[in-house]
Amino acid sequence: MSRPSHLSHIPSPEGVMPGAGYSHVVTGTGRLVAVSGQVALDARGEVVGPGDPAAQARQVFDNLAACLAAAGAAFEHVVKLTYFVTDVAHLPAVRAARDAVIDTERPPASSAVQVAALFRPDLLLEIEALALVPEP
Repeated sequence: MSRPSHLSHIPSPEGVMPGAGYSHVVTGTGRLVAVSGQVALDARGEVVGPGDPAAQARQVFDNLAACLAAAGAAFEHVVKLTYFVTDVAHLPAVRAARDAVIDTERPPASSAVQVAALFRPDLLLEIEALALVPEP
């Protein structure tokens, strides 16, 4: 994966326990792109992968990719991902889908939160993203 020169990753600042699969700090310059939380709905509004966290995670990352592209961004520009999951047991499936689209050697900052429910009971996760796109 390409490594944007406008971003700097600090995986583990001194005195902070290293994170597993995320950077504690990502800094950079450029145009901010904020992507609202995406869920496993296809273009028709139908749930993809009911009850299947891996299928839902893949659809969520597909939706994130489409949103980023619409703003002239890509996963290489993502500096922060926030995960909302109805069960933390889904995180390995989420990480597998994420690792297919990000630079795992320079991962974005991230937060993961278990929530009681999402806006539809058949949805298992929601992910939002922040990206910094270099100015031309």
